[in-house]
Amino acid sequence: MPFQPLCENSETDMINHPLHVSPDKLRDFCIAILCSLGVSMGDATTTADVLVEADLQGIDSHGVARLSYYVHNLASGRVVAKPKIQKIWETPTTATLDGGGGLGPPVSVKAMKLAITKAKKYFVGMVAVRNSNHYGIAGYYSALAIHEGMIGFSATNSLTLVVPTFGSKIMLGTNPLSLAVPGGKRGNFILDMATSTVPIGKVEVFDRQGKEMPRGWATDEFGQVTVNPSMVLHNIYREQYCGGGLLPLGGEGEETSGHKGYGLAVAVEIISALLAGAAYSDLVYPRDAEGKPLPAGIGHFFGALRIDGFRDPVAFAQDLDDLLDRLRRSPKATGRDRIFTAGEKESEIRLQRSRNGIPLHAKVHAELKKLAQELEIPAPWLFPTMEV
Repeated sequence: MPFQPLCENSETDMINHPLHVSPDKLRDFCIAILCSLGVSMGDATTTADVLVEADLQGIDSHGVARLSYYVHNLASGRVVAKPKIQKIWETPTTATLDGGGGLGPPVSVKAMKLAITKAKKYFVGMVAVRNSNHYGIAGYYSALAIHEGMIGFSATNSLTLVVPTFGSKIMLGTNPLSLAVPGGKRGNFILDMATSTVPIGKVEVFDRQGKEMPRGWATDEFGQVTVNPSMVLHNIYREQYCGGGLLPLGGEGEETSGHKGYGLAVAVEIISALLAGAAYSDLVYPRDAEGKPLPAGIGHFFGALRIDGFRDPVAFAQDLDDLLDRLRRSPKATGRDRIFTAGEKESEIRLQRSRNGIPLHAKVHAELKKLAQELEIPAPWLFPTMEV
């Protein structure tokens, strides 16, 4: 199926009929943008792969919509274009890397591959990272272990956006975690989730669309639940933060188990930040006395586990197939005709978007056009004509 052309140049039409772009064009564009800011070809390629993979899987909040954020941090000096990545601690099964203040994806891929290498020899490998930045979708890294027939784990702390249960000030990141398990005929199990109700990118999506967000996602400056995405974003990102933020997984208070999401977020903070010696809680993304951005200090954690350290991998895959089948075939709720398992939707969206192209929302399209113009990167597909 050919890529869908843009029929009109209005934002309304872009929302209803978004420009569909081939993954390769988006990837090449991201690489060109990052290289123009001094990032090495290797690091730019890795980062572009992570961004485009997010869009391919339908995780639009972490795809090329994040490119301008990366550009801003590189231009401001908060992110080092050519970092010196160092191994600062190591045992046969563990290690800690210093990311040198560079982009998150390159050091994260390096760390995950090191964990896999250790697991190949010792059945388990675990690597922590400090002095890093936003690393994109957690599932990208855990899934690298699947290619080696291993179970993979990935987690990171992040920019503070989440209020603790009963709190009104952001003290934790969305702190995502991912578990990837290789399956057999029924596919893999890839859990990739934030420990907040949603990542901030989903709030941004509702804001771009001019819609109210679901109740239970976020609070206003007084710690009260709000459905106004613009208010939440304004409160968080204004020059002087004035309170409120995202809610932990489970929502407000304890009645819907928000305290459990809060506990999970703290657990991720401990394993990805404290264990690595990284910045934590509201110590991440600091500024100096004059307000100048300092290195973010984000921490990550990666793990790889050989299944044959516990049992026969073939029998394990058969049991995983059976488990996934049992879940999918179990009785459906009224009005529902399908039960999904983690990673299944993303896999289907990936297949569709690989064929039809990645849809760009009007505001994301506008941001990419602006980057192309400012950095003088040729991208004729960003400037479609009105011809169909």
